[in-house]
Amino acid sequence: MGKNYVDIENDQGETLRYRKHANGRGLVAHGAKVHASATVESGAYVEPGVQIAPDVFVGRGAWIEPDAVIGARAYVAPHAHVGEGASIGAGAHVGIRASVGAGARVAVGSLIGDDETIRDGERFATDERGFRLAA
Repeated sequence: MGKNYVDIENDQGETLRYRKHANGRGLVAHGAKVHASATVESGAYVEPGVQIAPDVFVGRGAWIEPDAVIGARAYVAPHAHVGEGASIGAGAHVGIRASVGAGARVAVGSLIGDDETIRDGERFATDERGFRLAA
């Protein structure tokens, strides 16, 4: 049986240890909290300080930066990026290759389209059809 963790050196020369999440085998850094019912697919990275609630899906190649919070039943599509300290509301959907900037706030149930970019610190909300609401 193989190791259940991987050590990776960051840009500052520090070695960070990532464990393979039981659902999907994605890499979860020491200090991140990922609910057991969440799925983190292989090739996804969850950095230290991240909190992922129940029934969240994090797709292959997605990157969740430090201190981000992902609400229950949210969906982070493959190759999406969630910036440092960003917050994704419960039931929200982040599209393929979408990028959510540092400190951004995505409202509950919002839909971020494929390849869409949410700026650093932006507050983002849509209705159930994906039409953008005034912030």
